[in-house]
Parts: sequence; C-alpha cells; structure tokens
Amino acid sequence: QVQLVESGGGLVQPGGSLRLSCVASGTIFVIYDMGWYRQAPGKQRELVATITRGKTTNYVDSVKGRFTISRDNAKNTVYLQMNSLKPEDTAVYYCNANLVIKLGNIPKDYWGQGTQVTVSS
Repeated sequence: QVQLVESGGGLVQPGGSLRLSCVASGTIFVIYDMGWYRQAPGKQRELVATITRGKTTNYVDSVKGRFTISRDNAKNTVYLQMNSLKPEDTAVYYCNANLVIKLGNIPKDYWGQGTQVTVSS
C-alpha cells in the first residue's frame, strides 16, 4: 500500500508565499518522476511542475520564476515553494508520484488527496 500525503496549503494574501510538502510512504522500491498538479473550481486538473529522480525540473509557463519544485529522494518527499502568489493560483494542489513498489513491476502513478491553496485579500 502506497500513500501520498500533502501538507502546507492554506489561505494567503496576494504576493505571499506558501510551501507545500508531499511524503510518499508504504511499500516503495523506487520513485521516478514526482510532480504537483492543481485543479481550480470548474476547470480541469493541470500540471504545475514536475521533477525527475535526477532533479531535472519542468514548469507550466504561468508559474515559471515564482514556483520552485524540489525533492529529497532519501525521504521520498517532494516540495513546492510558491512565491508571489496570485489569486489565479487558487486551487486544490495534488501531489503525484510515478513509482515501482517491487523490482520488476511496471511503474504506476499514485496521487495524494489534495491540499487547498487560496490566494485572497
């Protein structure tokens, strides 16, 4: 059983910062890509940022220069530092991990339960 648990969401004023964390636990052999996605009310879930096991990163254009994704492979943890937050960043943020639970298995995607980020004055 694999669990991804996010933390760090909340209410912040425009221009503020938040740091999201996501810890993967359970039977895990290796984690490949990790990432953050978000879903605003009435919109589809969209990719925010991804990071490979070798720490190569990718961002959606709307967050470049404001958000930073990082990971700690020893702790099976991925972070999202969000600076200069805007009202349009308001959404539920979901953690994703592509991982293998046992040597020889095919990699599979796992998701966290989501954490609410609200940017409002």
